[in-house]
Amino acid sequence: MTDTLQINPAASLQFVINGASGSSDADAKREVIEAVLHAEGRRGDLHFCAPTELARVAHESARRALADHTAVVAVGGDGTLNTVAQAAHAARCAMGVVAHGTFNYFARTHGIPADPAEAVRLLLHSQPVPVQVGGINDRVFLVNASLGLYPDLLEDREAYKARFGRSRGVALLAACSTLLRAQRRLRLRIATGGTVRDLQTLTLFISNNRLQLQQLGAEPEDAVAGTPGHGSLAAVVLRPIGTLTMIGLMLRGAMGRLGEAADVEPFEFEHLGVTPTLPLRRLGVKVAFDGEVATMRAPLDIRVLAQPLFLLGPKQGGGAVDDGAHDDGASE
Repeated sequence: MTDTLQINPAASLQFVINGASGSSDADAKREVIEAVLHAEGRRGDLHFCAPTELARVAHESARRALADHTAVVAVGGDGTLNTVAQAAHAARCAMGVVAHGTFNYFARTHGIPADPAEAVRLLLHSQPVPVQVGGINDRVFLVNASLGLYPDLLEDREAYKARFGRSRGVALLAACSTLLRAQRRLRLRIATGGTVRDLQTLTLFISNNRLQLQQLGAEPEDAVAGTPGHGSLAAVVLRPIGTLTMIGLMLRGAMGRLGEAADVEPFEFEHLGVTPTLPLRRLGVKVAFDGEVATMRAPLDIRVLAQPLFLLGPKQGGGAVDDGAHDDGASE
């Protein structure tokens, strides 16, 4: 696998946009993208699609991008970015990002502006740079993957947003509701670095994003080469606790001090094997990927993927962009 890709500026960028064409939100995205393309004298094909069509359109667009020596560009929230990343990684083509999520950890970490016009302008003047991605069985994840409590939290968040709308406040309300009624314990056998152990946990959270860990205050001590997102992944284990302790953890997380809690264990790894005990192993395991939830067969193989994702963005080393997050389309 080559460690560089070249973009042909004469070729049309392939924009994959989650949303039906003709809606007010889709029209606004179209206007922004087309205005920047016109001002820069560049070409782009805009593919609007429903959520059920997103994976198919992403793979078709990635194959076209590879053939034309251009990039496929994800326009949307965490779920859209993950789906397009799956396609770009499989096709080994370049990928661009115009983020419309709630927290935008991936875009911010890699120096991509929150403003859509600025994000489009940046990718028009960028060459692909390799960035680390994680894998869990056959799935790519950009920011995080998890099982246990966190997938439940995401499903509750979507239910709250469907009822009350999309905002950080609604996301926080849903999170509090899920955490305060958390009861289900996972019994897992985990293997990493030659060590195997059994544990009980409310959730196993895997992060490929140091910015997210820093904001929670849950960075592990450096135990392997690199840092989460740059050579290693981080795992955060939450041991079974009562309601009052859970409230305390919520407050610590809000203050960026989650890692100080005795019931939270963060650690680094490059490869982690996870085997749930019965009945989860027989029924499948609910796993969250970058804000989307799916059921997977155990055992789970979680690792830093050898093949990077080639991202249109600033050269690495410039630091993360912490310019706030967009409040629209958190799970698009």
